[in-house]
Amino acid sequence: MEEIPLVNFHFSVDWGGTKIGFTEVTGLDMEYEVLEYRHGASPEFSTQKLPGLTKYNDIVLKRGVLSGDNELFEWFNGFRLSKERRDITISLLDESHEPTAVWKVQYAWPVSIKYSKLHSTKTEIFIERMELAHEGIVVINGNSDT
Repeated sequence: MEEIPLVNFHFSVDWGGTKIGFTEVTGLDMEYEVLEYRHGASPEFSTQKLPGLTKYNDIVLKRGVLSGDNELFEWFNGFRLSKERRDITISLLDESHEPTAVWKVQYAWPVSIKYSKLHSTKTEIFIERMELAHEGIVVINGNSDT
């Protein structure tokens, strides 16, 4: 049977609050810092490149604002006192609504919350955007951990 690439439009986010449908998730990126090193007795006139610490981008969650739902803002607003960090699970779903790829974001906390602009001549969904710092991502695709 031929493998079919995964699609990116069917996903869920478990963020530790009420189940909310998000419209967009970005920031599932990671990279190694590149350290350059050259010892003084090296005959080479260039540096050696070594892997450094892993760097993770902030995760950004976007969703349409619902009347009476203020949970993201309450987490953001209360974070300064509570320091409540959360593990967040982002799952790419198949046609049966089962996870096919999962990103486990560790110890996330809100960095910023933003709202779309108000505009009197446009009819658009009012969007809430939360940016989250975190301490790492574990990726599970199928049966393997990466």
